[in-house]
Amino acid sequence: MATIPIYKLVLIINNSSNEHDEFLLVKQTPPPIFQDEEYDSFVDSALWDLPSAQLNPLEQGTLSQVLIKGANSCSNKLDLSKFDLNSALSQVLLQLGLDNTIDGNWEFSKYVEEPEFGPGPPIHTVFITGKLRLEDDKSQDVFKWKSIESCLDYLLEVKPLTDRVGPLMVVGLLNDPAESGRCKIPPTLLCKEYPPGVKLVPMGSRTAKPFHTTNLIIIESDNVTDGCGDKDFSAFSAYGDALIVDPGCRSQFHSELMEIVASLPRKLLVFVTHHHHDHVDGKFSKKY
Repeated sequence: MATIPIYKLVLIINNSSNEHDEFLLVKQTPPPIFQDEEYDSFVDSALWDLPSAQLNPLEQGTLSQVLIKGANSCSNKLDLSKFDLNSALSQVLLQLGLDNTIDGNWEFSKYVEEPEFGPGPPIHTVFITGKLRLEDDKSQDVFKWKSIESCLDYLLEVKPLTDRVGPLMVVGLLNDPAESGRCKIPPTLLCKEYPPGVKLVPMGSRTAKPFHTTNLIIIESDNVTDGCGDKDFSAFSAYGDALIVDPGCRSQFHSELMEIVASLPRKLLVFVTHHHHDHVDGKFSKKY
């Protein structure tokens, strides 16, 4: 039985106060204390991502009064008129400490169904775009304007205690299915690409409860760089043209695994992090 997803509204807010192609990122709340001395002693760098809020359905018989241009393009999967867009937008503005500063002309960008990583429900995300004019920069500790180029720099060269950018920015602004490399994910599976060039595909496996999948990780040398703009990773160039990690799916998913492998270069590396069944089962399928 399919798990009922949680819906999220994500805003891609463009800066209308200057000529630069920038969008707004919000500083994310750090995770709560884990009550473990060693774990809690680690200090992580600030994580910045697109502003978002949970998107809840309206009561039956009521429709949203917020108009989203182009929303009909996702109506075969999701009817946005049946969701409380006004409440979700208000929550985002509250996070930003803003009031009546967005022009209200929203446009649908994309609808992304996240895979079921488990054990909780998957998150399905609606991305919409709008514009904002900010008169000053007093709230730079809460949000900041960033370009796609600067975010790519963060992703390609991660340094200790420097700013990081989150998955919503990558999924909403960088991931393009038309340019997702040679790897073809079967329509029966969903995947997440984060960071760019690294695909995570949860595959049904003999893992420990309450989980039921193990992530198959796919890396293609054409889609990743070494942090200096060079796409010719030494490991790839010396040993292979693509890499898959932990092909530990059950036998009933071997056909999907073989379809993925068939779309990758024949000079393929297979790596397993350890030899539990949920990480190696698929390695013995006929395709290998």
